[in-house]
Amino acid sequence: MYHQVPRDSKMADTQRAQRDKVMTGDLPEDFLRFNAPGGTPAAGQAPGMVRVMYPGTFLPVQQVPTGRLSITVVQAKLAKNYGLTRMDPYCRITVGNSVFETPTAHNGAANPRWNKLMACSLPRGVSSIYIEIFDERSFSMDERVAWGLVQINDQVLNGETLDDWYSLSGRQGEEKEGMINLVFSYREVQAQPVMYQQPMPVMMVPQPMVPGVPVMYPGGYQQQPQADPQAQPLPPRQPTQQDIQNLKDMFPNMEESVIKSVLEASGNDVGEATTNLLAMTSEDQEAAST
Repeated sequence: MYHQVPRDSKMADTQRAQRDKVMTGDLPEDFLRFNAPGGTPAAGQAPGMVRVMYPGTFLPVQQVPTGRLSITVVQAKLAKNYGLTRMDPYCRITVGNSVFETPTAHNGAANPRWNKLMACSLPRGVSSIYIEIFDERSFSMDERVAWGLVQINDQVLNGETLDDWYSLSGRQGEEKEGMINLVFSYREVQAQPVMYQQPMPVMMVPQPMVPGVPVMYPGGYQQQPQADPQAQPLPPRQPTQQDIQNLKDMFPNMEESVIKSVLEASGNDVGEATTNLLAMTSEDQEAAST
């Protein structure tokens, strides 16, 4: 889609944003269509849809459109210029589920020229296009000036290029709002299958447990290893000379042999030995005071 730079106005920016919400371009042939499982087409399904079933997977095969339609929007001659100033017309064309727009012909008034080429896939069963011409406004909603339904000629489908004028409807009446100049061309393209395959289910296979090594499963699930019953317990921590010296500094009146005995009885835990030595010191002090 092509747009000119909007006028320096907040309202103009708002109108441009509303216009940009229009979805343009090709949409898939199966847009908003429910495909029921099984070998028969669902209600409303295009006849080009085929289903192939394989063990453990669902594989629909869709045939893409076999025709490419080119439309050149050359110009228009409208019956009247609406408004106090010259109109700024742009043209919108709908082909099946696809919507295309021309750039805005600023000051084009009743005789806008675009020379815009649009190419799209021609869906099965589509034999006409819908045309709308809008006047781009700065301080209000864009106004639809003219519209019309144009049938695609059989000459175009047979490969000929057709340059012709088509009538438009509007305020002046049916097919009295003016005419638009369009150039049609069409070419066949070779159909290519588009395959969609459902992912296969994940099979969980038991793995041998290795002591100390976690087992990883798909999805990030981790199984923690179990303790080995034959594993040997770790040997107890042996006290160091530094531990004994630290306790002696804390309890200078205690004999070293007593400190070693208390440390061994506390499982060589310096913290627990310190608590026991403090308790012994308190008891000695109470006994001395009595």
